[in-house]
Amino acid sequence: MKFIFSVQKQQNSFLPTDLFPTLLHSSEDCKGLLKAAIRDPNPTVVLENEILYGSSFEMKDEDWDNEDFVIPFGQAKIEREGTDVTIVAFSIGCRISLEAAELLAQDGISVEVLNLRSIRPLDRESIIKSVKKTNHLISVEFGWPQCGIGAEILSTVMESDAFDYLDAPAVRVTGADIPMPYAKQLEDACMPTAQDIVHTVKNILKIKQ
Repeated sequence: MKFIFSVQKQQNSFLPTDLFPTLLHSSEDCKGLLKAAIRDPNPTVVLENEILYGSSFEMKDEDWDNEDFVIPFGQAKIEREGTDVTIVAFSIGCRISLEAAELLAQDGISVEVLNLRSIRPLDRESIIKSVKKTNHLISVEFGWPQCGIGAEILSTVMESDAFDYLDAPAVRVTGADIPMPYAKQLEDACMPTAQDIVHTVKNILKIKQ
């Protein structure tokens, strides 16, 4: 069984299932993860955020031309190297995290952005390794805070030896804890932004705002 869903907040609904949920952020993710999902003998679900429709992303020519270009499940990607704070995100959350990283770089703050790519299996090793390097953790998701992916990301660190490396509590940036509104203005207001991430980063780093 193979499923493709357009979602904004429902990704955590697939966690307690036997499916392998993967989340698309870039052209590379789309090609590599879709091929992995199609070729995998197990039931899989591919989740794409409809807000990303129409967005364009760069992709290496050799990967584009390679018919066997596949991204294994459970293998996160460092979208941006950093040393001061780790931001773990997926799907459209990666886009606003990278925007926030650019803004924070102007203030001399080095942000590492980790794209999960899949949430089951979850690349816990990459999360822990990054946190041990930066000593700070923020998770970003457009879903609801309660029972969200961010809660699993934070518990991964809290229950590992990476907890001793944290210099501040790990925190989440999420969508509002309400049903997704239909009106455009309300829809925009209930979703996290790059500025929300900037504020959260400066808060845990104790930088005056």
